[in-house]
Amino acid sequence: MSLYVDADACPVKDECIRVASRQQVQVYIVCNGGLRPSPHPLVETVFVTEGPDEADKWIAERVGPGDVVVTSDIPLAAKCVAAGARVLKHDGEALTTANIGNVLATRDLMADLRAADPFRQGGGRPYSKQDRSRFLDALDRALRMAA
Repeated sequence: MSLYVDADACPVKDECIRVASRQQVQVYIVCNGGLRPSPHPLVETVFVTEGPDEADKWIAERVGPGDVVVTSDIPLAAKCVAAGARVLKHDGEALTTANIGNVLATRDLMADLRAADPFRQGGGRPYSKQDRSRFLDALDRALRMAA
């Protein structure tokens, strides 16, 4: 079992390391660069080549049943769910075989709406303390269930 973190623009990297180290789980922090490697022995920082979706490809090629993935990238989440991994978004929402189809469809619909209306940009709410708390609880549960 390993924890894979899609680390580019991830607001919960430190939380992932803290929870995984408490449970003695190997962590892969995967990014295009710009991050300082962690000195923790269970944490490996993986720098992929620059380019679109390179971190996603690296994770998708390695993840499998029993692994946990943290990402807000819905296409990556869909690949990881298909590979049998548990997937969490940064707010603690679990992406599963039961909901990934709807989440993908909603993502595509919103992309189409933004493309059709240049004034409909952004729109996300700020990351809150409640989101962080939900994430910590969800990650702790996901790692215990995967073990």
